Parts: sequence; C-alpha cells; structure tokens
Amino acid sequence: MLEAIAVAHPNVALSKYWGKREGEGNFPAVPSLSVTLEGLTTRTRVRWRRDAGDHRLVLGGRAVEHAQSTRAFALLERVRRELGLSETAEIESDNDFPTASGLASSASGFAAMALAAVRAAGADWDAARVSDLARQASASAARSVYGGFVELEVGATSARPVAAAAHLPLVVLVCVTTEGPKAIGSTEGMRVTMEKSPYARAWLEHAPRLHVRLRDALLAGDFMQVGELAEASALAMHATAIAAGITYWNGATLDALAAVRGLRAAGTPTYATIDAGPHVKVLARPGDAAAVRAAMARVPGVLRIVEARPGEGARLETSS
Repeated sequence: MLEAIAVAHPNVALSKYWGKREGEGNFPAVPSLSVTLEGLTTRTRVRWRRDAGDHRLVLGGRAVEHAQSTRAFALLERVRRELGLSETAEIESDNDFPTASGLASSASGFAAMALAAVRAAGADWDAARVSDLARQASASAARSVYGGFVELEVGATSARPVAAAAHLPLVVLVCVTTEGPKAIGSTEGMRVTMEKSPYARAWLEHAPRLHVRLRDALLAGDFMQVGELAEASALAMHATAIAAGITYWNGATLDALAAVRGLRAAGTPTYATIDAGPHVKVLARPGDAAAVRAAMARVPGVLRIVEARPGEGARLETSS
C-alpha cells in the first residue's frame, strides 16, 4: 500500500474567473489572480491499494457516492494512466471550513488530492505539473497548488506565482453566512450564465482588462487599488450571473456589503469580494483588521468570521 498526506488552502480570486472556454480541458474563459489563504485548510490522504476494487472517496467522514465523485475519480485515472498504475485509490479528505459553500473547498481539495495522489505513487512531479493535474478537475485548484498571489492565464495548463505571500500586507476576513452547501454548483452556474446572461459577452471583454490592472496594482503594492479592483471584479461577475437567474447571495451578503461600504465611508480602506456563494471576504490592512472584524461581527446573519492571511501552497505532510 502506497500512501501520502497533503494539505492545501483555498484561495480567493481577486480578479474573478467565471466562465469556461468551449471544448475539453477545463480551461477558464478569462484570466484570474488569487491569494492563497492560510487559516482555512484541507487535509487529504491518498492510498493506492492493490487489494481494493473501485476508487473510494470519504469526505468529512462520509463516503461519497460514485456519481458525486466523478471529478475526483477522473483525476485518479489521469494519474494511473500517466504512471502506468494498476492500483485503485482510497481518498480521505477533511476541511476545517464549510464544504461546497462558496469558500473554494474544491480548490484546496483538488490541489491536496493531486499532490497526494502523485506523491503516494512515488512520482516527483514539479508544481506546474501538479497544478495542471489539479486544474483539469477544478480550474481554481490550479492556483491553490501555489502560495501567495497566483495567476491563471487563459489557455495556460497550470497556474503561476506572481508575488510572495508577504508582498502585500493583507488580512482577509471571511464572513461566513451559512454552514450549508450552495444550491447551484460553480460549474453549472458558469454554464447557465454564459448561455443566458445578456451581459456574458461584456463580462468576457471586461474581465481581462480588469485583471491586468489588478495585477499591476498588486505588483506596485497598492492595497487600495487592489481592493477597489477586486470589489469591482466580484460585483461585475455576480451582476452577470444574476442577470441569468443565478443568485448566490443571501440577506447577510447584502448587509455585509453595506457594512464594508460604511467602513470605507468612515475612512477605513476596506473592500469586499465574493466568490460563487453567499460569504463575503473582506480585504483589510493588518492594522485595521481588529476594528474591521468587530464591525463585521455585528452584521446580522454573519455566523462567524475566519481571519486569514496570504499563505503557503499545497505541501506534503507525510508519505510512505
């Protein structure tokens, strides 16, 4: 039995990826730039076994039905094919944050799974190759293979690091507004948005330009510009989806956005970003984090707040 354990963190996209290119390969339609978040963690164990039948996935202590494991098993089959394995795999994965709720659990999950599956099989693939493997299961997972600030360009097979975690002093306050899964998965939400939204073409044209501006602001170390552009990207993405009938927000999402605007109006440079879910991630400078956290904790419907900072990429915990 060959085994490895990997840990990875979700990432929050500052310039959003929403929409896929036509054809196979799971390539994003627009570029994205994210920050990998220390403070939220996925831990995944992969065992390759000669005496097992089919692949098996246990998530959060519960066996996952085969129909809900398609992407995970496809990742394992790619590893088997590339490395010439005959073994099947058992996967045990746990998150210390809500799963399938808009907190990028698929990003950290598939990044950890890709690394653990390869290392358990005895292969020493570099980060770019692991990122490519993860991307084919979840495009955002390609970014979680790396730490700090990470870019995934259109047509790229893997993500690439843009700046180290310490490059921009930043605290991300994750305002959790529900502990349950979202009703519409990201893949389905993207598909419907691209098919039905009257603003889909405008998004596909606007997002790359916004991405370049945000990357330039990041490299210049301009927190306020990064925050303004990240918030603009999130609002444009969700506006495009809402026009197609895809709504991820709840009442607490709107109240949290109002609180962020209120803090900004009062002189604290604070910005919001929202992935495909109802949770609001608040971008703040480290010196403002305590006051911002206290303000967000008073928002009705905010159940709890997770304080995260730029962190490491996927890495091996133990192997044998």
